[in-house]
Amino acid sequence: LLAAFLLSAALCEAAVLSRMSTELRCQCIKTHSTPFHPKFIKELRVIESGPHCENSEIIVKLTNGKEVCLNPKEKWVQKVVQVFVKR
Repeated sequence: LLAAFLLSAALCEAAVLSRMSTELRCQCIKTHSTPFHPKFIKELRVIESGPHCENSEIIVKLTNGKEVCLNPKEKWVQKVVQVFVKR
């Protein structure tokens, strides 16, 4: 019983550590540059810069299910974020 508990605890910790290692890095390799209407955005996440990544990142989930990274320095992206936040 103790062995089963220890094995279970080790597996849970490994799962958490593997998830943390993927989150402790930049999520966006490239950014989408073509402007589009905010109505196509289903979800929007803003990830501030920090020890995991030197860049601020904006990740949107579109109505078709795709996830796209946007460049937070572009004016059209800033407008899209403002419109989406007002929803």
